[in-house]
Amino acid sequence: MKKLLHVLICGSFLVSAQATTIMVVPVFEPLSLHGTDGDEAISDVGEALQAAVQARPMALTGAFPEVLVDAIRTPHAIPTNNPNYKVTESNLLVLCEVGISSEMTETGLVVHFDVAKLSIPLEVDLTSRQVLNLAIIAVRKTLEEYQRPQPEPLNVSVVIDGTDDAKASLKDLGVTFTLGEVPPTN
Repeated sequence: MKKLLHVLICGSFLVSAQATTIMVVPVFEPLSLHGTDGDEAISDVGEALQAAVQARPMALTGAFPEVLVDAIRTPHAIPTNNPNYKVTESNLLVLCEVGISSEMTETGLVVHFDVAKLSIPLEVDLTSRQVLNLAIIAVRKTLEEYQRPQPEPLNVSVVIDGTDDAKASLKDLGVTFTLGEVPPTN
């Protein structure tokens, strides 16, 4: 009897583990191109930055679209065939210690960037505002891909948390936008 109970319990765990949905999706990330010869993004003043917002496929499970937002901060060592390229991390959110989280509310998705520990490494030639702008672009592009087949629009609010006196000006980067088609009103 004890053995039968053990088999039933183990079997139920296996069935529930197999019932988890895993989706391969594109996740856009704000990437530093330090250590390379490339310039991608164009800054607010028209100069090229050694940074880019690029997608990579990821196999994810969990609550969508929240899990997509979390994945934007995944560590990313850019693969290379050049033995001289020794950059171990290129995701700007990881490099600059910017936290990201999100929650679905009654009004839509709220994305939080936590800048309390924000610190720009010497090898990253960007400002805090540029890093956050690239991160917001990554959020928007990731959610646009997710939202494309969805039947209802998604309202997104981006909030900048963890500011102190030195980082207070970053609060104005908070933004709201709607993704997907808004149904016509009759």
